[in-house]
Amino acid sequence: MANAPHVFATSEADPALHATTADGHTVHVEPALLGLAPFQWVSIAMLILLLVAFFGAKVHRKIAGGLDGRIAAIRTQLDEAKKLRAEAETLRDEYARRIAGAEQDAANMLANARREADAIVSQAEDDTTALIARREQMATDKIAAAERAAVEELRSHAARAATQASRDLIAQRHDAGADRRLVDEAIAAL
Repeated sequence: MANAPHVFATSEADPALHATTADGHTVHVEPALLGLAPFQWVSIAMLILLLVAFFGAKVHRKIAGGLDGRIAAIRTQLDEAKKLRAEAETLRDEYARRIAGAEQDAANMLANARREADAIVSQAEDDTTALIARREQMATDKIAAAERAAVEELRSHAARAATQASRDLIAQRHDAGADRRLVDEAIAAL
């Protein structure tokens, strides 16, 4: 051991690390813990490490799988939210079009109502003008009829007055002899 590098210096006199055999040779004694040699402890540690790595990887996979499932669920919810948003925007646009259409319809209805009102007012003015003209004509006709009736009544009254006056004059100026002469003249004329 004189050529070997000394990493750890041990004293040759340490009785715990060296033992002498029956033929007088000195042998190096390996330390033991709980009856196990160091290579056995290393083997046990490696086994524990491999078990932790093996089961730890499975746990990691389960955790990763669970997280992947959550991610997929969240993606599904986000896709549904996008669809709902698109539907909401579509409904909003449709209602905006309906409102614009309703406003246009209201404006058209108002314009139609104004045109109809103007037509009704114009027709009423025409009807009123025609009614006034008819009433004026009726009043003129009544006045003319009243004038004709008054003239006829006046003529009738004048004719009666003239007849009465003629009677009275004839009665005063003609006697029975004058009547005979008139009757004889009328017979002779026939």
